[in-house]
Amino acid sequence: MERLSVFVDGANMYYAQKRLGWFIDFRKVLGFLRDRGFVLSEAYYYTGGDLQSKGRDGAFHEYLMHSGYTVRTKAIKQMVDDATGEIVEKANLDIELVIDMFNTLNLYDTCLLMSGDGDFERALEVVRSRGKRVAVAAHPDMTARELRNVAAGNYYDLRDLERHIARTDRIPEYAEEAAGIAVARAVAQEPPFAREAAPHPG
Repeated sequence: MERLSVFVDGANMYYAQKRLGWFIDFRKVLGFLRDRGFVLSEAYYYTGGDLQSKGRDGAFHEYLMHSGYTVRTKAIKQMVDDATGEIVEKANLDIELVIDMFNTLNLYDTCLLMSGDGDFERALEVVRSRGKRVAVAAHPDMTARELRNVAAGNYYDLRDLERHIARTDRIPEYAEEAAGIAVARAVAQEPPFAREAAPHPG
């Protein structure tokens, strides 16, 4: 059976969920993959914050760990945006994600990256050059072209996976905002996102 490891870019998925208008149930993600016949080797979730936090972030981290994820965190830093002068918060864990991806190469046959960040293009190319299969799951409006090129037929649109991985116990506050985006797109008659022919995981 094919071994699979999952690497979740928490920041990218946060904004993807705002665009989707529904929350991802990350426990369901792993169950969905098992149901498709994969043997899960490792699952990592990368996010800014304090792993020891007792607030809402702490509860979310506990949920992830009990669901089967190794949670990697980094303290959130405040910095001034040179362009706007505003204070922004940032915690970049791209390096940690790539290190885990490379250090565990012998544990998986397929690497699933949940992110649309083009900064991971070269890392996925290296993984593929080692004889591994690479796959990407993200929101198409937030996926770099370079990442789609690397994933090729193994790119999965999160919108197509809603019935498999969406939380049903909680609706995000920004659901109406996401619905508004969808309505605006329809009114403007924007063409649908051009999807490559790809095997659908469902």
